[in-house]
Amino acid sequence: MDKDKDRYSKDRLLRRKEAAKYVVDTYNVPCSPKTLAKLACVSSDGPPFRRVGRFPLYPISGLDDWAQRKIGPLVQSTSQLRAATRGRR
Repeated sequence: MDKDKDRYSKDRLLRRKEAAKYVVDTYNVPCSPKTLAKLACVSSDGPPFRRVGRFPLYPISGLDDWAQRKIGPLVQSTSQLRAATRGRR
C-alpha cells in the first residue's frame, strides 16, 4: 500500500492511460482513456489536465475531485436519491 501512495502522490501528473486506470482502481468509477480524450475535446465536465507538447497530463488531485463529483450521495432508498439529486442540477 505504501508503494501505491508513493506512486500516486497528489502532485504527480499521469498520462491518459494511467489516469483512467487510477480512477477505476481508486474509485471503481468506469473510465477509459478514450472517455478522457473525448471529454477533453467536447466537454468541460472532464478532469483538468495540462499539455506537455501533444501529451495531456492529469494531476491526481484533479482526478480525485472529478471522480468524487461523479459519485452520487449515500442514500437508503430511491426516494432519497431523487430528493438529493434535485438540488444538484
